[in-house]
Amino acid sequence: MTIQAGEARAGNAASRTPSPDPEPAEPTDPAAPVETDDAVETADQTAGTGDSDTAATRLSATRGGEKQGPAERIALSLFILVPFAALVAAVPVAWGRGLGWTDLAITVGMYYLTCHGITIGYHRYFTHGAFKAGRPMRLALAIAGSLAVEGPLVRWVADHRKHHRFSDKDGDPHSPWRYGESVPALMKGLWWAHMGWMFDEEQTPQLTYAPDLVRDPALRRISRLFWLWTTISLLLPALIGGLVSLSWEGALSAFFWGSLVRVALLHHVTWSINSICHAVGRRPFRSRDRSGNVWWLAVLSCGESWHNLHHADPTSARHGVLRGQIDSSARLIRWFELAGWVRDVRWPDAQRIAARRAA
Repeated sequence: MTIQAGEARAGNAASRTPSPDPEPAEPTDPAAPVETDDAVETADQTAGTGDSDTAATRLSATRGGEKQGPAERIALSLFILVPFAALVAAVPVAWGRGLGWTDLAITVGMYYLTCHGITIGYHRYFTHGAFKAGRPMRLALAIAGSLAVEGPLVRWVADHRKHHRFSDKDGDPHSPWRYGESVPALMKGLWWAHMGWMFDEEQTPQLTYAPDLVRDPALRRISRLFWLWTTISLLLPALIGGLVSLSWEGALSAFFWGSLVRVALLHHVTWSINSICHAVGRRPFRSRDRSGNVWWLAVLSCGESWHNLHHADPTSARHGVLRGQIDSSARLIRWFELAGWVRDVRWPDAQRIAARRAA
């Protein structure tokens, strides 16, 4: 096994004592292992003073609270179906009208901006605490992740921490093995893990699984303003396309590609990590679930599809630790570290990785 250069030289960064941090409390990982995936600490234990919080605080993290109502389900359905219809129409539209360089640049740029907002911000930083960041970077990552239109920050983090707490067992919000191991059961489970779980009326308790974020006023505000970030994410490509082309046609074309198609593609790539990467893929590392590495999703998922290592060592800032495993999120984190924007990065340590190798 070969650990990628640069991160391996960081040595025992994960074990260093962090310097005093004047910023608000860094995100904790109440569902992640401390040393091994068998030593999971429950989120309930880290919630601490949850009972003393007011009802207003409990419900202030997102606009939906912990119960999903009919209006939210209708909105969710629209944000799934409309972009998906555009994704289906993308091939005949490109065949008949072509895809211009402006639309392509806007789509690719917005895709990777928002994808890295999810992978670096929502996931590796806010969910797992893979590095530390000052307040400006924290807020930038929170907003960049929100632009992906995958849900409010606090709710996303709470769901994912609960997923790690019960990964592929009872209690996992989106395991493809929910209904059993037969082929029909797995097909039903893949649908559930991909999209169906999002319509569950019972939502993950945010104060239990993301107490650190709920108690941060700035992050609560960003989470509650999810509607604003969604609006910006959808209108910005159209604005850029219109200004570049100086035409309404250019604005509409950029909206189709850079907003609808981009959102649909990113959604289904992200959801494939929950479904496909827990059903198939190589498992070179020991984990207590069925997470696997799916190489053909690596570029589009910004490195998230090296999912087996992630579940074996959730707080690692790099998921693709073997030679040839592309992980653009880890590369960006490395650049952020060199620029001084993030610190105390938990780079993979050769000894820790070796200890997690499957027999």
